[in-house]
Amino acid sequence: MAAVKRIVIVGAGLVGMGTAYGLAKRYPHGVRITLLEKGDQPGLQQSTHNSGVLHAGLYYKPGSLKARLAVEGIRLMVRFCRENDVPHEVCGKLVVAVRPEELDRLDELLRRGQQNGLSGLRKLGPDELRRIEPHATGLAGAHVPEEGIVDYREVCRALADHIRALGHEIVTGARVKRLRREPEGWTIQTARGPFSADLLINCAGLHSDRVTELAGETREVRIVPFRGEYYKLLPGRTFLVRHLIYPVPDPAFPFLGVHFTRLIAGGVEAGPNAVLAFAREGYSLTNVNPLDLWDTLTFTGFWRFLHRYPQMVKTELVQSLSKKRFCRNLQRLVPDVRPEDLAPGGSGVRAQAMTPVGELLQDFHIVQRDRALHVINAPSPGATACLAIGDHIARLIDL
Repeated sequence: MAAVKRIVIVGAGLVGMGTAYGLAKRYPHGVRITLLEKGDQPGLQQSTHNSGVLHAGLYYKPGSLKARLAVEGIRLMVRFCRENDVPHEVCGKLVVAVRPEELDRLDELLRRGQQNGLSGLRKLGPDELRRIEPHATGLAGAHVPEEGIVDYREVCRALADHIRALGHEIVTGARVKRLRREPEGWTIQTARGPFSADLLINCAGLHSDRVTELAGETREVRIVPFRGEYYKLLPGRTFLVRHLIYPVPDPAFPFLGVHFTRLIAGGVEAGPNAVLAFAREGYSLTNVNPLDLWDTLTFTGFWRFLHRYPQMVKTELVQSLSKKRFCRNLQRLVPDVRPEDLAPGGSGVRAQAMTPVGELLQDFHIVQRDRALHVINAPSPGATACLAIGDHIARLIDL
């Protein structure tokens, strides 16, 4: 009788749990999966500190891993939500061009979406745009009907329930301290004691580069944390937004820009910006972790990023400190929104991998080694695509 393979996954966020779920389905017998989570419950960081959007794969370069898994991922996620009674809504999204120079970029987005296999994409003129979103203003728009919103906390709960029901384990409070390569696998020292594994999978998100280094790899790329801050529209002003309203991305800006998102529990969120965080779990300006900050400031890639995007860094910091400036950016999409309509919302921190030359890795980045696999970069749409990422990893691993 073949020995049971012991798989340890570091990180019980959506990508870690999606990977465990994918492996459990592909190998229903002969594997024992343990997820090690440093928090006191699964999914406490990026998985639940986000806008709750179901992303369909409009923006991503055709042929990239991110494009393929985003399109596959939203369909798997919607099916999972339906089957598990997870609150969600496929409400559609508008991408709005407000300046003449954005029209060609809007057409390119539509071409990308079509190449990536999205269904029902169409371009809108100003009148049809206003019919769908009466308070939005633009020269043209793209309608993305497959996108939607979801309660990712409930997705985390449902995935954790499935993983445990399939006979596998999630150990919380188990921060990884050391990794030791053995002849036949790994010994993992944690705050909850030692664990042994035949196969190690790193899905540590905000700390993925550090776990990679613990496993003996060189940290060629580094996680540099950017905090995304949100406001909420006051209840009496939520009528200004019916769906999801996004700008056309600026190629000189490495993030999507502030936008409007309906929330599955009700209400409308506005944001996020992208301001450098002083801690990898720094959800406010006053959260400072000296080790995390030192890690950023001693990384040559960070200084090259600053040199490449000085105006963006300055603008994002000013927006973080000034509601009026934040609102001015939102008014490009919905002119009727006013600073007094905005109340403080939540925040999230992106686990964004940066190269030594100061570029942000745009694609998902997975490194496979003998008896180890590292998910080093899985930013947005990592939450939406987590089930597809898990299935992809399960296909990569031959047990």
